[in-house]
Order: sequence, then C-alpha cells, then structure tokens
Amino acid sequence: MRAYLTLLRPAQWLKNLMLFFPPFLGGQILSPAQTATGITAFSAFCLVSSAGYLVNDIRDRARDACHPTKNKRPLATGEVSVSRAALLALAFFIGGLALGSRVNLAFIALLSAYVMVTLSYSMILKSFALVDLFCISAGFLLRLQAGGEVFHIVISPWLFMSVFLLSIFLSTGKRLCEHRLLGDGACGHRENLAHYPAGFLEGMMYMTGGAVLVTYAMYTINRHTLIYSVPLCCFGLLRYMFRVQSGQNGDPTESLLKDPTLFAVGIVWVALVAWSIYW
Repeated sequence: MRAYLTLLRPAQWLKNLMLFFPPFLGGQILSPAQTATGITAFSAFCLVSSAGYLVNDIRDRARDACHPTKNKRPLATGEVSVSRAALLALAFFIGGLALGSRVNLAFIALLSAYVMVTLSYSMILKSFALVDLFCISAGFLLRLQAGGEVFHIVISPWLFMSVFLLSIFLSTGKRLCEHRLLGDGACGHRENLAHYPAGFLEGMMYMTGGAVLVTYAMYTINRHTLIYSVPLCCFGLLRYMFRVQSGQNGDPTESLLKDPTLFAVGIVWVALVAWSIYW
C-alpha cells in the first residue's frame, strides 16, 4: 500500500487548493452552499492529477532508475508493475472525470482540458524547452479558472497574471535545481535541460519573481488592507530563491512542507489575507 500511495503523490494535492483561491480571495469561502461542490471539484482534480503522475512515472521509469533520488520510486525499482500502474491511472482518470461531471459543464470542460495538457506533457511536450514550463503553468491556470466556475466568481486579471507568473517562477526554480543536482547527466534524465543556455534559467527565475511581486501588488492595491501582505509575498519569493541558490530542493510542494520558514510564511499569509477580507 505504501508503494501505491507513493505513486499517487498525495502531497502534490496541495496544488489543487488553487481551486479555493477565487472564493477565499473573493470573500465567499465560508458560504455553506458551495462547500459540497467545492469538495467534489477538489476530489476530482486530486484523482486526475494522481493519474497524470502515474502516466509520467510509467513513461520515465527507465530514466528515474538512473536519478539519485527518483530511483526509489516504485516503478523505477520494479516494486509495482507497469500494467497495474496503467490500470490504476485509467481508473483514476475515469473516476475523476465522472466525479467532475457532477459539478457543471464548464468545470468538466476545464478538467478535461487539464487531463489533455497533463497527458500531452507526459507523452511529448516535456521534452521541449520553455514549452514544459508553460504546460505546468497551464495546469495551475486551469485550476484557478475551474475554481472560478465552481464558485461562480470572475477571476481578476491581476490574479490571473500573478498565478501565471508564480507558476513559471516556481517551475523555473525546480528546473534550475535539477540541472545543478544532475550536472553533466542532467540532459540524460530530462532532455530539455540540454537546450537551456547557461544562466538562462537563473535569469528567468529572477525576472518572473520580480514580475510576480509587481502583479500581486497591483492585485492588492485597491483592496485596502491586503496591501500589507505584499512584504510577506516578497519575503516568500526571496526565501524560495535562497533555497534554490543554496542547492536545496526546488520542488515547490516539498519546499513548502519541509522548509519551516516557507511553511510559516504560507500560514501567516493565509491568516493575514483572511483577517483582511473577513474581519
């Protein structure tokens, strides 16, 4: 059971909390009428995202076996067979889409688009430089839009831009860490790393990090006390860059869960935003 749970990567379900950003920032997260629908939508995304990770691990099992940390994944070690993983992925895709169909048509369309992006990424698109980063970003934007559809909230253009740039920023930091960890063998594990010129990923991380701060500030500037969360946002961005440049793990989810400072920043940000909007 531990092997199958590892394949499903439940820690990565944190990314699906993006569904709740629109109602949380829109002051409607406490609406009991939408709670059940929100949980259904969240569960649907958890199922299809885990299915996507299964497909990705099936495709990358040979390369993962040569990776210093990913070689412990159940498919890379042979602990779980490819056929069982494929059946589990199919079951989770069908289950997620069936669950999503109970929400509304707009949501199931966005969920289906997420599935297509995920499969396209795992099968071919992650081999292309820049395209892989934009595919990851598309996943976050689809979650954000899906949250807007579930809770009937119009997404602010500044929030859309903030999420887009933040996802590019975090993906770039992760790629930069992979490149440094694997060294000369980086392109053997992830083909697109060979196509990034020296210094490009680092420069891109700095550029998008600054852009995130500007767009988030523009989002908060007309929302009174929310502006006080901007310094906290700046600190969080700098802390993540500090981790990446220090050679620590750049995976966004692991960084949040295993870095006490970043975790504390996240909790304080939620508390500050909640106080600003609801009290």
